[in-house]
Amino acid sequence: MSTSIVLAILVTSLATFLSRFLGAISSEGIKETSKMFKWFNCLAYATLAALIARTIIFPVGVMDDSSYLVRFVVVVLSLTVFFISKKNYVYPTIFSAISMAILVNYF
Repeated sequence: MSTSIVLAILVTSLATFLSRFLGAISSEGIKETSKMFKWFNCLAYATLAALIARTIIFPVGVMDDSSYLVRFVVVVLSLTVFFISKKNYVYPTIFSAISMAILVNYF
């Protein structure tokens, strides 16, 4: 059992680092203003948005105990903090964790 876990970790680590390595090598030939770069950038943001939406709409584990209203309020408040803090990622991340813990315990 433990051998298969170690093997799974090694294979996934190799796949992750290999794709990052190949991306770093191939990125030198792509200009930031090219259509290819913009397409990959949009693809990355779309994937991230889909994962965040899935986590909020169809949560698994501890997030499943919270109501949709609490999750929606935390998202709106965190977006507000994000724009107030001049698009800083640290403040809304910490704020969302704290506000989710408080709202879940009191609502």
